[in-house]
Amino acid sequence: MIRSFLTVSSGTLASRLLGFARDSMLAALLGAGAVADAFLAAFQLVNVIRRLLTEGGLNAALVPAWLRVRETDGAVAAAAFAGRVLGTVTTALIAATALLALAMPLVIAALAPGFSGRETLQLATDNARLMLPYLAFAGPVTVMMALLNAQGRFALTAFSPLLFNITLIAVMVALLAIRPDAVQAAQIVAATVGIAGLLQLSVLVLRRGDNIAAPLRISFDPEIRGFLAKAAPGMMASSAPQLLMVAGAIIASSSPSAVSWLYFANRLVELPLGIVGVAMGTVLIPELTRAVRAADRAAVAHAESRGLELAVGLALPATLGLMVLSEPIVRLLFEHGAFTADDTKATARALMWLTLALPAHVLVKALSPAFFAREDTMTPLVAALLGVVLAIAAAFLLGHWYGADGIAAAIALGAWSMALRLIRRGAEIFGFSIDTEARRRLPRIVLAALAMGALLWLAAQSLPALTSGAHRLVHAVLLLAVIAAGMAIYGLFLRLFGVTGWRDAVNAVRQSKA
Repeated sequence: MIRSFLTVSSGTLASRLLGFARDSMLAALLGAGAVADAFLAAFQLVNVIRRLLTEGGLNAALVPAWLRVRETDGAVAAAAFAGRVLGTVTTALIAATALLALAMPLVIAALAPGFSGRETLQLATDNARLMLPYLAFAGPVTVMMALLNAQGRFALTAFSPLLFNITLIAVMVALLAIRPDAVQAAQIVAATVGIAGLLQLSVLVLRRGDNIAAPLRISFDPEIRGFLAKAAPGMMASSAPQLLMVAGAIIASSSPSAVSWLYFANRLVELPLGIVGVAMGTVLIPELTRAVRAADRAAVAHAESRGLELAVGLALPATLGLMVLSEPIVRLLFEHGAFTADDTKATARALMWLTLALPAHVLVKALSPAFFAREDTMTPLVAALLGVVLAIAAAFLLGHWYGADGIAAAIALGAWSMALRLIRRGAEIFGFSIDTEARRRLPRIVLAALAMGALLWLAAQSLPALTSGAHRLVHAVLLLAVIAAGMAIYGLFLRLFGVTGWRDAVNAVRQSKA
């Protein structure tokens, strides 16, 4: 399981790093004004649907269903089931894309009510329509990625999303050289989103293997209807972090530049969330499904324990690091071109509050597979919806008093509401199986992260004096040195506290099976 986790995490890390390059160029092209708000509101809508489908949502429903059909009826029946799912989902998304294009002004007005009566509304509508073709490609991409994950083939699904960011980066490099006006640049980038989706689909089609989903059919038979009834709640639940950001954007749309500040802050939170959270959903669901179907309590306990250790061990130090280094990181990545020093300070403040949601998001990603493996998608959905309602209510109040900072704090509150509800419901329904090793390691992991955070804070106090008036390259080198030192210190504390050592980690990767 650890090897599979590292494969998915490596692909996600590469994709997120390219995402930073993409967003850095986007900040230089559009800044944080009305044009950027319009583009990012549209991009956030498409991004939520993309993540709802491709980053664990449909995977959470399709993997258990496909494994059940293969175990009970054989490989041919599983391929036929997959073919019906692929044809039906693709057709449904093409129809949904057409309907969304027609209703887009109403959709944008509902998601960003603060844009009403301003030119920003029309800009956001135009950008969203240009991005919509991506959704038609996202359907078959999602199904094929889930089928590959169910077979334990994680490498292709982990690295194929790189094409999305590579395509956008290539176009933005050209735009930075040409320097069109911001509105035209936003429209060109929006149109490129669909092309990126087509490239990703092409790679998966060429490398899918024979009879993975055949014959291809559109069907609404009882089996497909049952699958879709379970898939929809699971997809919504898996997209909880993105739903919370949409909730925040609804309130933030009435404040100039607030949508942009929250978007760029959230991009930094998504790096560790993607590395840990997406890998949790992708790898844990097949592992737990097999263990639950085999009634192997030891395997269930092992998967849940290792998943929780990895989640806490990676998310907690990332949380502390982002909080301590929020402003220098934002300055290095985004402060150039149209993105000003005031935008940096506002984004960094929002980042500090949004980072508080990171441990909760990762806990949700680690806990949800226990429900999905038992084909229970409603419990995570209810937790997600209640968290979104709480976030909107809190954002309305806190945003009125504290602006973007208050909205970011409300998003964190909604995330913790989801995590705590899943913990309570899981304990009531089936009980979480945590083995002795996890009970021993988890408190020590927390202590190691806190010790690292304290030392990182001390090191960060000297950064302003060292970087004052220095070249951007010096900023980058010093910041990377502090981050690398923090990682090394954290590893040292893990070793001193008896959690793990380098040899233990290497052996775990060698002994685990993909």
